[in-house]
Amino acid sequence: MERLERTFTVVNSLGLHARPAAMVVQTANRFRSDVHFEKDGLQINAKSIMGVLTLAAAKGSSVIVTCEGQDAAAAMAAIAKVFESGFGER
Repeated sequence: MERLERTFTVVNSLGLHARPAAMVVQTANRFRSDVHFEKDGLQINAKSIMGVLTLAAAKGSSVIVTCEGQDAAAAMAAIAKVFESGFGER
């Protein structure tokens, strides 16, 4: 089983609010792997909208993303694309 970890910075001006959080959850749920986010010691399941929103990740926040499972590389690539696009808000 593959386990990948990478740190991303929230780049959009409003941070990880409801719409970007929904985008992240939809992306994570396309994969069988477990996807977790961690910020300031709080770790959440990225397949849960409430979990993602509890991170309260503002612009400039660092989020550690961990993908673990059979399609971890594909999941990480998809999550990276979402973060790097500024959640479609840049």
